[in-house]
Amino acid sequence: MATYLTADHLDRYADVLIWGMLTARTQRFRAGDIVLIRFDRPALELAEILYGKLIDRGMHVIARMNPTPRMEQDFFGKGRKRQLSFLPPGESSLMESLNGSIYLHAPDSLTHLRDVDSRKIGTALVARKKLRDILVTREEQGSYGWTLCVYPTKELARQAGMSLNRYTRRIVEACFIDNPDPLARWNEVYREAITVKRRLNSLDITSLHIESAGTDLVVTPGRQRKWIGVSGHNIPSFEIFLSPDWRGTSGVYFADQPSFRSGNYVRGARLEFEKGRVRSATAEEGQDFLQKQIRLDPGARRIGEFSLTDRRFSPIDTFMADTLFDENYGGRYGNCHIALGASYSDTYAGDPAELTRERKRSLGFNESAIHWDLVNTEKKTVTARLASGKHMIIYEKGVFTV
Repeated sequence: MATYLTADHLDRYADVLIWGMLTARTQRFRAGDIVLIRFDRPALELAEILYGKLIDRGMHVIARMNPTPRMEQDFFGKGRKRQLSFLPPGESSLMESLNGSIYLHAPDSLTHLRDVDSRKIGTALVARKKLRDILVTREEQGSYGWTLCVYPTKELARQAGMSLNRYTRRIVEACFIDNPDPLARWNEVYREAITVKRRLNSLDITSLHIESAGTDLVVTPGRQRKWIGVSGHNIPSFEIFLSPDWRGTSGVYFADQPSFRSGNYVRGARLEFEKGRVRSATAEEGQDFLQKQIRLDPGARRIGEFSLTDRRFSPIDTFMADTLFDENYGGRYGNCHIALGASYSDTYAGDPAELTRERKRSLGFNESAIHWDLVNTEKKTVTARLASGKHMIIYEKGVFTV
């Protein structure tokens, strides 16, 4: 192979991804379930291995290759509004029947849409929100589970400033696929995360104050929330997070990690929040794209997630030019990130299946066509204000202190 991924690595990677999908769904998978594998062209070999393993389990497997960068350039560059918002016949029916999905992210380009009007990208995102909403509902009902991963490409390595072999080794190490029994290691991390989540969820937190060199932000967890994470949804995943009540967000947030999104590059994003909404958005690079994204819909300028990663969990200590890895950065001081856009209803402390649209709104869960993670890796302190009036540091120097 052209990369450091051996046949054993690929086989273990596939096993870990299936573990992730199975773990992410509250109901057990069974033979006859429908599973979708979506993949970028460079990840074909991993997709083939996954396909065979899922067939062995008696599942109905659908494999779809994502559009190439050239296809996306033509679609967004030449496409008219009716083409951008077109949903293929039967797509809604498939989403309503889907039991699981695994996404293999292996981009040949990260900036191929930088010259495309981002409003056209927004048109497509808004149109496909209908499909996302179907899957969210099915997940709330426990009948759908998903996971995703990154497959190393020359483009990812180049943007991260590494050789392809070094980049691939970082993926191998972070996903534990250099371990003869990676599932045992993932189950160990899973149990360790449960301990932290249990302690956090035992606290009656009314607000969180995040302080670092560039950030001075207050986030309100809200009523009936719980901390979740390390659930199988992402491989790798070391973050512990919740979807706060967006209405209580105020102050300044700075993302010192760059972000690649929709074929665009954003660096040094600085967001000022007032009464839950972004009042000002600037960036050292990619500011025009950032400002157009937060105007995509009303929820795009509100937060849908607040997350912390304990550096003791995560072996990731290098910028990887991919959100999946960068939002799980451990390094010297761990990381926090916020997401602009859609909330996760599984952070509701009750039964997510009982959450109506009106109930979500009353609790301050955010709704949007986007979910954009922006990462801060600075040395920071996170202080919780409890309902008793007491203040407690829950995270400091990259470590949970509860």
